[in-house]
Amino acid sequence: MARLTDSHCHLAMYEGADDAIARSRAAGLRGIVVPATRLDDLEACVRLAEANGDVWAAVGFHPHEAKDFDDDAAATVERLASHPRVVAIGEIGLDYHYDHSPREIQRQVFARQIAIANRAGLPVIVHNRESIGDLVETIESGESSGVRGVLHSYTESYEVATTLIDRGFFISFSGILTFRSAQALRDVAKRLPRDRVLIETDTPYLAPVPHRGQRNEPAWVERVAETLAELWEIPFEGVAEITTRNFESAFGVSVGS
Repeated sequence: MARLTDSHCHLAMYEGADDAIARSRAAGLRGIVVPATRLDDLEACVRLAEANGDVWAAVGFHPHEAKDFDDDAAATVERLASHPRVVAIGEIGLDYHYDHSPREIQRQVFARQIAIANRAGLPVIVHNRESIGDLVETIESGESSGVRGVLHSYTESYEVATTLIDRGFFISFSGILTFRSAQALRDVAKRLPRDRVLIETDTPYLAPVPHRGQRNEPAWVERVAETLAELWEIPFEGVAEITTRNFESAFGVSVGS
């Protein structure tokens, strides 16, 4: 069975996470990263990783929650960053679609968490929605020097992707890649260097075709891999192996056979 991975899966907010993990293993998944989004789920993500050898955690504040990121929250993220099952700082970034937190606060909190990642020697897992200019500017700023990581659930242009890849980032594709309306995104995925591509579900969101409208789960990452196989014109097993190696490289882990 081909080895698969899910680079972004919110199992801490998923009722029945143990069953979902069991189904993912049956589908060939050998590695999952569970990112936090707010103070309430930081410890929950770490506990899931402690309980499952094929699950790793990321800790951070989503831009929606940036307004709640104070010095105590920063200290908690920094403390957990040293946990052996934590492999990234995330989910962090910017979201200008909903503006649940003021944009200036989002930018400040994004930069503060990048600094935590750099001190800890960890990659970041980055969220972007309608904010790509400020997001790239923050990543390219001198204070963020050396930051690396993943831009998750990618929806931007080829040019933005290559800019981030040149900065040491991986590009992760979610179930959006399978949507009928996503031909432009498929064109981007087809052109990117294969050694910089990851796959994800963003569970419980963004279920791929043919599961759209349902609660997503990590086992369905295979649909993203199948779409990449079609785009790259290689066997499914080749995509699975490439993206698994990239997962290991991005997060500094080794997954099982």
